[in-house]
Amino acid sequence: MAKLSIFAKRRQRVRTALRAKGSVRPRLSVHRSGRHIYAQVIDDAQGKTVASASTLEKDLRGTSGATCDAAAAVGKRVAESAKKAGVTKVVFDRGGFLFHGRVKALADAAREGGLEF
Repeated sequence: MAKLSIFAKRRQRVRTALRAKGSVRPRLSVHRSGRHIYAQVIDDAQGKTVASASTLEKDLRGTSGATCDAAAAVGKRVAESAKKAGVTKVVFDRGGFLFHGRVKALADAAREGGLEF
């Protein structure tokens, strides 16, 4: 059996904790790359993405996605989209990334935008 990286172990631990809660809430999933940041609100019961936002969108494309300001803009945008779709309560899935820097900025902005988690 292949040895898992630290990132993969952390991701596995986060997903296990989310499943253990047995939550019926949609999941706010975050992915962070070197240049961009992405966020999705996913309804796992139906297997559909309810809302999404990223620094690749036209409005946010001029700014670099590798900053906390850009992450905060994505957090606000995904919160607005989720509220339009009727979602106010979510479970935060940081997906193996540490809750620090850009991931924290996105989460704080999503909370300010009206999402509860």
